[in-house]
Amino acid sequence: MTGVRLVVMTTARLSTTRMLPVAVALIALIVAAGEFVVPAGDGRRVYHVLMQLIVGVAAAVVCLTMATRREDAGRRWRQLVGIGLAGWAAMRLWWLIRAFADPDGLARLRPGDVGFLVLPALMFAGLLIGAAALPRPVPLPGRRDLVILVIDSVLLAGSLIALVWSLVPERVFEQGGRTPTVLALAVAYPVADLILIAMAVLMLMMRQGGGAVRRQLRLIAAALAAFGVADTLRLFDLGADGLNPAAAAGALLGPALLALAALAPGAAAGDLNLARRERDWLHLLLPYVPVVATGVVIAVRTGTGGQLTSFEAYLGWLGLGLVVARQMFTIVDNLVLLSRVTEGQRRMRHQAYHDPLTGLANRALFRERLDAALAARSAHGGPLALLFADLDDFKLINDSFGHAMGDRLLRAIGERLLGVVPSGDLVARLGGDEFAVLLDHRAADAELIGNRMLAVLREPFPIDGHTIGVGASIGLVLPEPHDRDLTADTLLRRADAAMYAGKRRGKGTMARYSGGADGGPHADLPHQLAQALAGDPSAAGFEVYYQPIVRFTDGVTVAVEALARWNDPVAGFVDPDVFVTVAERTGLVGAIDDFVLDRACADAAVLANIYGRPIDVHVNVSAARFCQQGLDSAVLAALDRHAVRPSRIVVEITETRRIPDLPRAIEVATRLRAAGVRLALDDFGSGYNALAQLHSLPVDIVKLDATLTDVEVSPERSEALCRSVLAICESLGLTVVAEGIETAPRAHAMASMGCPLGQGYLFGQPVPPHRLGEPAHPLVS
Repeated sequence: MTGVRLVVMTTARLSTTRMLPVAVALIALIVAAGEFVVPAGDGRRVYHVLMQLIVGVAAAVVCLTMATRREDAGRRWRQLVGIGLAGWAAMRLWWLIRAFADPDGLARLRPGDVGFLVLPALMFAGLLIGAAALPRPVPLPGRRDLVILVIDSVLLAGSLIALVWSLVPERVFEQGGRTPTVLALAVAYPVADLILIAMAVLMLMMRQGGGAVRRQLRLIAAALAAFGVADTLRLFDLGADGLNPAAAAGALLGPALLALAALAPGAAAGDLNLARRERDWLHLLLPYVPVVATGVVIAVRTGTGGQLTSFEAYLGWLGLGLVVARQMFTIVDNLVLLSRVTEGQRRMRHQAYHDPLTGLANRALFRERLDAALAARSAHGGPLALLFADLDDFKLINDSFGHAMGDRLLRAIGERLLGVVPSGDLVARLGGDEFAVLLDHRAADAELIGNRMLAVLREPFPIDGHTIGVGASIGLVLPEPHDRDLTADTLLRRADAAMYAGKRRGKGTMARYSGGADGGPHADLPHQLAQALAGDPSAAGFEVYYQPIVRFTDGVTVAVEALARWNDPVAGFVDPDVFVTVAERTGLVGAIDDFVLDRACADAAVLANIYGRPIDVHVNVSAARFCQQGLDSAVLAALDRHAVRPSRIVVEITETRRIPDLPRAIEVATRLRAAGVRLALDDFGSGYNALAQLHSLPVDIVKLDATLTDVEVSPERSEALCRSVLAICESLGLTVVAEGIETAPRAHAMASMGCPLGQGYLFGQPVPPHRLGEPAHPLVS
């Protein structure tokens, strides 16, 4: 047995394409030897049975051996086929024993020969296992799919049998004086073969699979066809069993082809996904082609005066029952697929119109509902209200507790808002930390609902043992009755403007939009900002202030930071946090960066005169801008336009947004440094500027956020963090600037830890250039 296994393992390495001609030639040689060498009669009959026994045993060993090398469905069908071939060979051995015990009875079928049906039964199970492992172009529930395959196979085989029965003369089946039991057993062999062949053909046509899988199925189908030829010839002439060359060849070729199928390699990774969707229609038509042909033949025969036999009637009723069952399964499948399509469409619509984090309506659904409400208002009148809520300082929560905690907080906020807004009205998350409520049923209670929203959001949120407090600023829009041509964009801009007006007055409040066509204190801030930056920003109230950066050891100003300020002629002074946030949300922050950069380069000479020496100027650039085209060329153009040395400009990467494309930002930073411009990480230790960017970006300066330099609160913890960052920066050769220096003790503490530079209100607030001078505290150490 070990030697046989070794031969099998060696043979398995050969291509089945090469072995197939060899197997066919060998079988042809065996059959020819039986015809021309072995004498006719019982000797030839024994010879053929002996050859079938040898081939059957060899094929069984091959299948069982190859099964041990598999762990998937290929293992199971190989085991079943191997066992079936072993049973088939055992029946051949039983024939040999009978040949010596009862030579005259060798050619006769006996009830005990039912053992030959073990192989078809196990082949049937093996094909079902293979069908379950191979996907269909349109997936269906596994058991129902297999039942459909069986019904189609039986329907196809039964139709062909009925067609053959109608065409073959009855006298063919009356030869040999067979008893009904023997005749039924003789018919069972080719019928079983035909059903299995139909299954294999349907699997080839309807199952998805790569070349390896299809080669296996083709070999199995060919093996079944060989068995079918042999069994059919035995059906028509029992006395020729073992003597008919074609029958002998089929009985030898069937096991050999099954062995080659077992030796064929299985599907490689990803090989089962080669769809054959263009043949899906064959699944519906193929089983009915022979049904139609049989019906035509029977109709013609009965129309010419012929009579149906009882067997044909039974086949007809069987075919009709199978067709009805098949159609019932088709109807069920269609209903299942329709329900899946409907559910998929519902799910896709829900995903398209709802926020995946909170489950609230998203911006698309909110706009759709708002447009519908405005259309109804324009046609029939009626109240309408819009509440726009922006969480206050939500970024600090993300920075302090992490984004996972921030996401959980947003979900909790959504649940609370749903609890205070009437069920008929819409609550939406428009993005980030922005929420909106559309009141088209309870618009009269808009202020009451807005105050409830503020109240529930002020209550702390207990999450994972932490008590987190969050507030919100809300903008309220109640359109006037005479406003008939309002659009969704107009209402959203007005709500946004009212919300920012509330933030300017103090966070955690609700402000109602009161601006009109002539503007006002609550005018459309995003629109005003866009207009201010579209022309000359300085004419629209934009200025650049400067805040000194000093050396701790002697208090000398070594640089200044350029900061944008906006004093709008209509809205008045707008807090930088407000208009910078609006600019980032509306895509206008790049225009502010360019304005500040150009003005800082223009003021370089003025600053040198003020301090009596050339002085460095720090200019903020948003992190998102660092990944866009043209930043480096804009910086170099401003330097060239005002004849400023590149080494005098320090570009600070602000931390309000994550760098979306870090490799691209590294390329831009490298080009700027190559031109002589220095780079700084602003507000290091908060937001998105962390060690990862410190490691990746080629920066020269690190500016510590005020939360790190506040050594007066938790001095031991803050001092440990500061010393760690200072040590890292020193080892990397980076200059450190401590931000948020507002008191002398804080300045002394940072200086004592070795921090060289500081910036904060202790040394001066941001002011116009003409108000700059040396700080009031010249020495801090």
